[in-house]
Amino acid sequence: MNNKKYIERDLGVLWHPCTQMKDHETLPIIPIKRGEGVWLHDFEGNRYLDAISSWWVNLFGHANPRINQALKKQLDELEHVILAGFTHEPIVELSEKLVKITPGNLSRCFYADNGSSAIEVALKMSFHYWQNSGQKSKTRFINLGNSYHGETLGALAVGDVELYKDTYAPLLMQPITVPSPDCYQREQGESCHDYSIRMFKHMEQALEKHADETCAVIVEPLVQCAGNMRMYDPIYLKLLRQACDKHNVHLIADEIAVGFGRTGTLFACEQADITPDFMCLSKGLTGGYLPLSVVLTHDNIYQAFYDDYEKLTAFLHSHSYTGNALGCRAALATLDIFKQDDTINKNRTLAKLLSESVQTLHDHPHVAEVRQTGMILAIEMVQDKQSRKPYPWQQRRGLKVYQHGLANGVLLRPLGNVVYFMPPYVITPEQISLMAKIAIEGIHLATSD
Repeated sequence: MNNKKYIERDLGVLWHPCTQMKDHETLPIIPIKRGEGVWLHDFEGNRYLDAISSWWVNLFGHANPRINQALKKQLDELEHVILAGFTHEPIVELSEKLVKITPGNLSRCFYADNGSSAIEVALKMSFHYWQNSGQKSKTRFINLGNSYHGETLGALAVGDVELYKDTYAPLLMQPITVPSPDCYQREQGESCHDYSIRMFKHMEQALEKHADETCAVIVEPLVQCAGNMRMYDPIYLKLLRQACDKHNVHLIADEIAVGFGRTGTLFACEQADITPDFMCLSKGLTGGYLPLSVVLTHDNIYQAFYDDYEKLTAFLHSHSYTGNALGCRAALATLDIFKQDDTINKNRTLAKLLSESVQTLHDHPHVAEVRQTGMILAIEMVQDKQSRKPYPWQQRRGLKVYQHGLANGVLLRPLGNVVYFMPPYVITPEQISLMAKIAIEGIHLATSD
């Protein structure tokens, strides 16, 4: 069957995520038959380099033989079992490994199905902790401007990207929002480190004013991914941890997108040498294979729920597929690859190649900034470089880059006018050169009128 047939069948029954479906009257869907390494193959012999890891989830390539083998073996043993009152080998082993490799004293793992669900768990668990502890006034959360934490109502409420949030405003709780330390906004000549320190005053003021009613501060460490890949310095996290301790407020680290090596360390919090009260992980957790998420917390939180049944202090949040055995096995295989292949060290070379591949764009008249944190690189297209005046969003300049990429065998999916690379870690130097070449061509085309 060719691409056209699958497109017709798809449009007859599907409603795609994060999509204005009317676009597909002129923008064809790409049916994918198979994946191999960084490549996605359609039904007509075309292939596309997956420069965005299929929404940031794929770490070690499509159809990775080591993860495949682990899943095939697990399929013959156990596919899933209820996690209430039961357990299984993959989830015990995975939890032990996560406790060992995550920062500090994180000692308990609570599983869910996806990133948004993990955020819901962390929000509810923080709120419930304070209720169990007798501090009933703590009912609110502090977030950062331009943040994104998912699409379910709680996660959406503590985000701050208008495009996703505004429609549902009447349904959402109201967080206390402080300006982002996003270093794109720094003064000319000001370091990202100094700007992040300067911006922390807003968080300090919010905590001083609202600590008595605040359960937790929630942040995406180092990179606000859905917020146009905006980045900030680790010093902000260090100051935030100190302030949360001072004001008796929890810290939730949403490492769903930035965890598992994306920022250059296994977890972004490591770069500030801090431990959050809750760490949310998903996406790369299973190497891009299966939906699975986890919230790690420490024993002080756990003990606030540990009591006689009659006290009704238990955390009763649940998902049908919590701790799915296949997902846990994929995660274990993923962690094995990190260790066996010395991935974090190898990624330093790849990150350097990413940087070098787009050096010419630093002087481009319509590129305001090329920014990078580890294996995440972003290029911000603007109408005027000097003033950083953005293009009107209605012009959809990023869409032109996307279309040029597909026409030339590279899957780029810009966030508005921000083109970014977040490729699988198995990408080669030659593939980085191809990815950069097509992106640069696309940016020239998109900004040429």
